[in-house]
Amino acid sequence: MTDLSLPATLAALSRLDGSLRPTQGLRRLYIHDLELMAEIGVYPEEKGVLQPIAVSVDLLVMETEPGSDDLAAVVCYATLADEIRALVTGTRVNLVETLADRIARLCLVDGRVRTARVRVEKRAVMPDARAVGVEIERSAG
Repeated sequence: MTDLSLPATLAALSRLDGSLRPTQGLRRLYIHDLELMAEIGVYPEEKGVLQPIAVSVDLLVMETEPGSDDLAAVVCYATLADEIRALVTGTRVNLVETLADRIARLCLVDGRVRTARVRVEKRAVMPDARAVGVEIERSAG
């Protein structure tokens, strides 16, 4: 009978000599409900006014070094969040669709990202709805 306890599994992993390597695969990276203020909208009362929005991204990422514990081997969600913040605060757009597309393009700049699903929600548009918005999906070339 095989011992599947955590100590036995950890001991077995520590004995690996590097000859057994995981194959390349995919992972999902996500940021959900990044709350930002954006200048967005087509109506006169929306122009020149910051509105609360939430941005969510779900990325399908090619693993280049499976099992690596090195930050350089992964798409960093903190860096991505900073880039999204900079894009949103530095841009005025009319449509949530436009903003979602720009965020998806930003995500796909990293060649490891295969697919980007982006949701942009305006949080204070309809008094009887928590949010309105759009979700798009884009894939690398």
